[in-house]
Amino acid sequence: MKTVFVQLQCVPGQTYAVADELYEREVASELYSTSGDYDLMMKIYIEDDVDIGKFINENVANVPGIVRSLTTLTFKAF
Repeated sequence: MKTVFVQLQCVPGQTYAVADELYEREVASELYSTSGDYDLMMKIYIEDDVDIGKFINENVANVPGIVRSLTTLTFKAF
């Protein structure tokens, strides 16, 4: 499994609707509201044989109300 963090910038006033939709899709293991340039941060576990970009495009980026996303891949924990 790969651990991936995705930060999401939402249309003003749509953050809760975006969070609700992501929750309904059961994509994230954890979902947080954040301060700064992005409104939400989600932690996703993706199977090793799944293409990360395709997974994000098909399961996250197409949620109405998302303006921009930033995906961070993780490596071995210390």
